[in-house]
Amino acid sequence: MPQNEQTTAFDTATAVRRTEGGGLGADLDPGWDVGGGILNGGYLLSVVGRAAVLESPHAHPVAMSASYLRAPAAGPVTLTVEPGPSGRTLAHSLITLADAGGPALTVQATTATLTSAPSDYGHPMPDVPPAEECFSIAEHRDLAPPGVQVPGLSLKVDSRIDIATAGWAFGQPSGEPVLRAWMRFADGREPDPLALLTFADALPPTSFAMGAMGWAPTVQLQVLVRALPAPGWCLVEARSSEISGGWIDEDYRIWDSTGRLVAQSRQLARAPR
Repeated sequence: MPQNEQTTAFDTATAVRRTEGGGLGADLDPGWDVGGGILNGGYLLSVVGRAAVLESPHAHPVAMSASYLRAPAAGPVTLTVEPGPSGRTLAHSLITLADAGGPALTVQATTATLTSAPSDYGHPMPDVPPAEECFSIAEHRDLAPPGVQVPGLSLKVDSRIDIATAGWAFGQPSGEPVLRAWMRFADGREPDPLALLTFADALPPTSFAMGAMGWAPTVQLQVLVRALPAPGWCLVEARSSEISGGWIDEDYRIWDSTGRLVAQSRQLARAPR
């Protein structure tokens, strides 16, 4: 079990329980929002990830492909797990998260058992100033543009944005849809595969870097977890290839404190209006 299971904010907010009918349930925490009461997609994926490993012979989520049908409300939800093929090294399942209004998220999940063994090759970590020299979203939330709500997520996940990609916060967007930030939980909880699911969607939309503020609702998100992360800060980079026709894509890479690539993600979202 992770350190002090159910004692950190993340573990409590993503806890999954067995219900009397034999199913699974959870209580979505309103504090993990991205503004306006909309819960962060990575946080929701971490809740589903817990359900996946709870019903799997393997310990970790390694591939999660999620379709976001609508934004679920904070509060009680059910998680329905349909087992798929399972073997010695991995297992598959299809998981549906639903609230009182019906299904909100469906996820094709693959679980396995990860290690921290050295990689044969890994994409190198960018050269970024140390976290203490980067821009803290939480500490500068007073700089939020008019009409842009400060997300509760920024108080749960400590994000320190590389100054080279933080010009938008000072009214000087770079024109390139790239964000980089050091990331860890605000209460000191160390990263693990479930945490990486949240980190893979925890930065502001990359359109912010171009001066386009506002909510960018996720439509589809795939996260690959590659290894057990080392303790300490993770470096997260998000980059878009195309913003057009009201759509935006984002590719994430996440490195741990040793410079090891530990997760990747790709998502399609609606561009901010």
